Amino acid sequence: MLKILYKIVLFFLVAAFSSLVFAQSNTDECLSCHQELDDELLLPAKNYVNDIHYKKNITCAGCHGGDATTDDDEIAMSEEKGFIGVPDRTVRYKVCINCHSDEQEMKRYGSNLQVDQYKKLENSVHFQPSINNQGPIADCVTCHSVHNIKSVDDPQSKVYPTKVVELCGSCHSSANFMKNYNSSLPVDQVIKYKTSKHGMLNAQGDPNVAECVSCHGSHDIYSVNDSRSHVYATNIPEVCANCHSDSKLMSNYGLPSDQYESYVNSVHGMALLEKEDISAPSCNDCHGNHGAVPPGVESISKVCGSCHVLNMELFEKSPHQKAFDENDFPECETCHGNHQIRYVTDNMVGTQESAVCMDCHSNEKDDKGYLVAGEMKLLIDSLKHEDKETKEILSDATQKGMDISDAEFLLKDVRQVLIQTRTSIHTFNLDKFKESINPGFEMISKVKQEGISAVDDYYFRRLGLGISTIIVTFLVIGLYFKIRKMENKT
Repeated sequence: MLKILYKIVLFFLVAAFSSLVFAQSNTDECLSCHQELDDELLLPAKNYVNDIHYKKNITCAGCHGGDATTDDDEIAMSEEKGFIGVPDRTVRYKVCINCHSDEQEMKRYGSNLQVDQYKKLENSVHFQPSINNQGPIADCVTCHSVHNIKSVDDPQSKVYPTKVVELCGSCHSSANFMKNYNSSLPVDQVIKYKTSKHGMLNAQGDPNVAECVSCHGSHDIYSVNDSRSHVYATNIPEVCANCHSDSKLMSNYGLPSDQYESYVNSVHGMALLEKEDISAPSCNDCHGNHGAVPPGVESISKVCGSCHVLNMELFEKSPHQKAFDENDFPECETCHGNHQIRYVTDNMVGTQESAVCMDCHSNEKDDKGYLVAGEMKLLIDSLKHEDKETKEILSDATQKGMDISDAEFLLKDVRQVLIQTRTSIHTFNLDKFKESINPGFEMISKVKQEGISAVDDYYFRRLGLGISTIIVTFLVIGLYFKIRKMENKT
């Protein structure tokens, strides 16, 4: 019993001693003094007791210098003690990096924050000189505030996911401010963001949806045209995938998590990521940037049509337009897919098993679409067969040394007809389709005949040369005997 009582007393003594030590180590005479003021210096003191640095046992002297352990003003604010007062705006960020760029110092305060924030910031677009040369455009204080700085995980922090949109918008929504730095940037990003699915969920207090920092980064923000930027064209798919490939996160919203994998294997993804063709569409080209939303059934063709204009115009005049609307089918996506769009081949059309036409049409007596699809495929295959056969004939003529340059040039027009014909498929009108493809058959017939004529001409010349050679040979022999006969007479 005595042992238990002894342990209890010892515990309370240790606790009391620890509290005393902590109280002594947390002594901040600067704060105590300022809390008794009634002027503009009182507010910082009131705010600081809720600051993350105060909770880490950092006194006012940690940033302002001086000696926080004495209530003697002259000593506390003496230059000998390193007092700097209010840091000048041009260099105030240096006060922050004294600790935040020092790994050992951060560990001393039990912080796991990365110590490369300043290195990232100084190379960012925000660290460019401000218009009035009062330091960089934005520094640590601009975003994190001062005296009332909260942990990034604290919902009251200015950089908390549900607060950061308002923070960024304080500059990026001001036309007067933005015109001083980049007048080409729109100032309606926040307004658009609020109309997006991300923005609506963020406004409801969801900290897990994408906001400004999620896409643009925090300290390492670069111009969108800078290849280092998170939102540079070739980097966007991976940025979106940070969330949309997280199956656990996406399950909370009833969304799949395979979009990125599908996209990188698509014709668009390979063009952008492998060929680095930045004109190829990425996530934001179809879904939007700040006002990102999933394309609706009626809007899909408009999204695709922003690049594939002619295909969209032909489809809108086709019988499929009405049929798709009546059945609530997405237009382009129904045949081509959405994220995993493959290279288009002629086998997508027709009545064979691989044709997408067969997803809706069948071999029924009154299914006109089935018959039209079959005839379109037959005509395309016929023109391709004729093209292949004609190329073989022209190749044969070339090898025989015949000049068929005009025919070869005309054959290129046939290939152009094939391209136009494949586009005209979107009319789903057999008569208009034939109007596109028939000129190809006419051209191929002419080219093929020229090739055949060239080969025939070659053999005709060979025959003529052979006959001429025989005649000349006989003449030479006859002349030889004639000369011999004349020599014998002499």
